[in-house]
Amino acid sequence: MSDVLPPTGDPEPGWSQSLATGAPGIALLHVELARCGLGEWSTVQHWASATMRHEVSTHPSASLFRGAPAVAFAVQAAERDVYAATLAVLDGQIRRIVEQRLAAAHDRIDEQRPPALAEFDLISGLTGLGVYLLRRGRDHAALRGVLQYLTRLTEPLMSSDGPVPGWWTAHGPQDVPSLEWVGGHGNFGMAHGITGPLALLSSAMRRGTTVAGQPEAIDRVCTWLNTWRRGTAAQPWWPEMISLGELRSGQSNARHPHRPSWCYGVPGIARAMQLAGLALADEHRRRSAEDALTAVVSDGLQLNRVTDASLCHGWAGLALTAWRVAADSPDPHRLTERMPYLIGRLDRHLRDYPVPGHGLLEGVEGINLAQQSITRTHLPLSRWDACLLLDG
Repeated sequence: MSDVLPPTGDPEPGWSQSLATGAPGIALLHVELARCGLGEWSTVQHWASATMRHEVSTHPSASLFRGAPAVAFAVQAAERDVYAATLAVLDGQIRRIVEQRLAAAHDRIDEQRPPALAEFDLISGLTGLGVYLLRRGRDHAALRGVLQYLTRLTEPLMSSDGPVPGWWTAHGPQDVPSLEWVGGHGNFGMAHGITGPLALLSSAMRRGTTVAGQPEAIDRVCTWLNTWRRGTAAQPWWPEMISLGELRSGQSNARHPHRPSWCYGVPGIARAMQLAGLALADEHRRRSAEDALTAVVSDGLQLNRVTDASLCHGWAGLALTAWRVAADSPDPHRLTERMPYLIGRLDRHLRDYPVPGHGLLEGVEGINLAQQSITRTHLPLSRWDACLLLDG
């Protein structure tokens, strides 16, 4: 457990305001422990203070995982009156960030230019900001603005050589121009691709916030995902990304599934498609998504591609995603019967290999949070995994 107090200085630039690697992600663990009666609120206060030891960034590039939204997400998870005034200030700053980013995004669409991943994705973009707004539930105008934008994002763009999906980026996977990705790429991942917007659109609809065209947008993304579904009916999978050449040919060059992870791969995609099925009351779509994940957690060859314990792309994230999908399934036993095996693999990996460091996505705190969740009989009291778009 991360039962030590925060350091007096930032171990690296931006650490105090990084949900992925720094103080906000570590604070989330202590919030969940305190809410479950397993930790002290004084420890939460120490880590909350660490997130605000510097001026909180309100730069337009601030996102769910960095700056004011990251700090606000961690502090709000506590749901304690002592943070109300701080959150009121942060909420106003976040609204302004959202307004600026939405204006730029709509201008870009009007000009029929392709987006950067950081415009729309979960980690750096408007999907992540929408997660915070949905979580707060107080600023429906701003949330509807994000949903309207994401709905528009799913409409095709006209490029110089024909139509491409509205989320098609001209960049490579690192979100910068790349000679290896001439013409850009289409990204399938929950962290950086279209699966994140799908999960947010579906989660918002399930929670009663819907804008014009949102159901059609959800269906449009699911149809695209179905087009690129590979494997067999019994063991489907998706590529992590496709090039412009693959888009034009209609054929992916991927010959086998990559590691089954939350950030890319079947687990994150299956969760998003399950949420879409639940939002649209589409039982076939829901069942198909659950079948896909069940096949993964029953396939030793795919599971052997998992090589670390992390939340982002390791055993903790895989187990947590399977646990969340099972919790929303009317037929959960197919996944729940595999949970002891997944937990065992996670435990063995932790026994044999040290976790490289601290943090939410790749460090010990994210693993601890997953363990706390999947070994208890109730859903996380802090809903901390909303930042992964898993809570639905």
